[in-house]
Amino acid sequence: MLKLLKFAKPYWLMLALAITLLFAQANFDLALPDYLSRIVNTGIQQSGVENAVPQAIRQGEMNRLLLFLSPADKESVLADYTLIDQNSPDYEKYVEEYPALKSEPIYVLNDVHQAEINRLSPIMGKALLAVSGIEAALADPAKAAQIGSAFGGFDLSKLPAGADVFTMLGKLPPEQLAKITDAMDQKFAALGDKMIVQAAIGAVKAEYKALGMNTDKVQNSYIINVGGWMLLLTLASGVCTIIVGYLSAKIAAGMARDIRRDVFKKVESYSNTEFDKFSTASLITRTTNDVTQIQMVVIMMVRMMFYAPLIGIGGIIKVLAKDSPLSWLIGVAVLMLVSLIAIVFSLSLPKFKLIQKLVDRINLVARENLSGMMVIRSFNMQEFEENRFDKANLDLTAVSLFINRVMVIMMPLMMLIMNVLLLSIIWFGARQVADANMQVGDMIAFMQYAMQIVMSFLMMSFMFIIIPRASVSADRIDEVLSTEPHIHDPRQPRQFPAPFKGSVEFNNVSFRYPGADTDALHNINFIAQPGQTTALIGSTGAGKSTIVNLIPRFYEVTGGSILVDGMDIRDVTQHDLRDKIGYVPQKSALFSGTIESNLRYADENATPEMIESAIDIAQAKEFVESKPEGMAAEISQGGANVSGGQKQRLSIARAIVKKPPIYILDDSFSALDFRTDAALRRAFKEKTADSTLLIVTQRVSTVKNAEQIIVLDEGRIVGKGTHSELMKNCETYKEIALSQLSMEELA
Repeated sequence: MLKLLKFAKPYWLMLALAITLLFAQANFDLALPDYLSRIVNTGIQQSGVENAVPQAIRQGEMNRLLLFLSPADKESVLADYTLIDQNSPDYEKYVEEYPALKSEPIYVLNDVHQAEINRLSPIMGKALLAVSGIEAALADPAKAAQIGSAFGGFDLSKLPAGADVFTMLGKLPPEQLAKITDAMDQKFAALGDKMIVQAAIGAVKAEYKALGMNTDKVQNSYIINVGGWMLLLTLASGVCTIIVGYLSAKIAAGMARDIRRDVFKKVESYSNTEFDKFSTASLITRTTNDVTQIQMVVIMMVRMMFYAPLIGIGGIIKVLAKDSPLSWLIGVAVLMLVSLIAIVFSLSLPKFKLIQKLVDRINLVARENLSGMMVIRSFNMQEFEENRFDKANLDLTAVSLFINRVMVIMMPLMMLIMNVLLLSIIWFGARQVADANMQVGDMIAFMQYAMQIVMSFLMMSFMFIIIPRASVSADRIDEVLSTEPHIHDPRQPRQFPAPFKGSVEFNNVSFRYPGADTDALHNINFIAQPGQTTALIGSTGAGKSTIVNLIPRFYEVTGGSILVDGMDIRDVTQHDLRDKIGYVPQKSALFSGTIESNLRYADENATPEMIESAIDIAQAKEFVESKPEGMAAEISQGGANVSGGQKQRLSIARAIVKKPPIYILDDSFSALDFRTDAALRRAFKEKTADSTLLIVTQRVSTVKNAEQIIVLDEGRIVGKGTHSELMKNCETYKEIALSQLSMEELA
């Protein structure tokens, strides 16, 4: 995969934006459990009261609280409150909010920073608990004695009837009051600040009721406020998801387009040597299926590979920050998930490497079957081909089933781990709640964080499943891109001399196919002159097509040199060389489109007159005019809707449209009848009299009138000359000629 990172460079900005949005989305999602915890803990359990610092408090109640505060704390508390009475300027406003103000002054909390509230909360919480505890104990003598012992031996049960305990406490010497306060602090120290604040919430709520406040409104307002933030965060997360989805699709589609383009361009630069290395089916699979695998994994990587670690690591940090007694459960679950992913990865990776090769195989069999359907039917080999396809199909199915079985096992196991984790959190969390070590909302938040962490591992496991196959596809694509063409243009190319004539000279040329043990051509020497026809004839496998394939540099010579107009073809660019050649291959190739579009393939600026002339020379005029659409007649893929002879004539016409100085016709008359063959050669000779013509053929009648005939046998020239000369001094040519024509016809 890293080898293809260069294709992501044009999309770094979009990728950076996507990662930024994913970071924001992860933070939004990680904040939601906290808000839910606040709704449960504060909104429901604490009736919307967030801390132990009342927004307002009656003067009498404040005086009671101040009894249990140190002088420094007493000073800071009074500094954060403002006393409101009937003479205050905002009296009417406060009366409406706090009706108790009509009967006595109240203290209203100033606009202080949250940090100050957090500092005051445990301080006032202790005082509130002390006051509320004393008030509750006065109604129960047993509790009064118990609380009195906690207050340094000040027995509340022995107070005189009608006595005000707080008035009496206020009259105590400072030393004794300090002793009571110290004893109280020692008792509260065991609870911890968090539990003190939570316990004091009831006293704050009671004070609000005493002030005449609508506590239900306070609770509803808090829940609506926090719930509104939750909805806003959820909406923001959804917007991030949509934008990231769009960006990931755009990045993946763009990368896939660029990879396909580069693979196609690379394949176009290949010589026949590289095509011998890669099968056509494999190149098609690499350009389509393999690129699709990369596209899919890029989408998943952008959407999951960055988000999953963010949510997983963020969830773990949130859990650890809360210092929860259940954190060890997350550790156990993560360890089990990592072990499961490692096992699955080790089992599936080798299979993913195999599956793409099997896709190649099934494409190869299917392509051969479809292209050779007529041959298969003519030999009644349908059953054999079905079995061959069935084997390739079953091999692919077996590997796919193995991978799917691994996935089927993994997903339920991961869900089992997640559900066991949730049950464990409920089980152990309930005990912690019962022991007052954590709140219900915190346990719910912990459950949500646990689900987020497990789901992040589920997403990462899914990535680990698809990345191996995509990695194999990336390696296969990189293999195509990194394969250097065997034939290169020169660093400092030369230009053909002007005016260009078109002579072709083979100077002691030898050639060996890649991987072969022996040469296919041995010391080939001849010159093809402009205005002349040079014919190559010989038995099958003699090397005729190999010779003409060397001229456009479809293969590179391994010895000697080929000169065009006296210049080595390796000294000019392939484009300049092939621009001088009109090539008609042994297997005629037409492209889907129309007759006209196929002819314009040679020269898109060709005039109608040029096209008409080419059709006329190629003896294709009759069958073109016989079609109702004429030149606009459709040609199907590969020219499947025209006959072999018609394909050859259209291929020759296409070469003529180009008007090159050199023509190469590789066995291009084999599907023509003798009359059409003779008419075509005659017209061709008349219209292209100044061009160099090289013909590869098996027919003696086709080459009988050639100015130069080269006879090949096992890669060597065994005869060279005109027809009459070869009949006299070349036994190989004579045998070929007599096998086709009578002596009278050869005369």
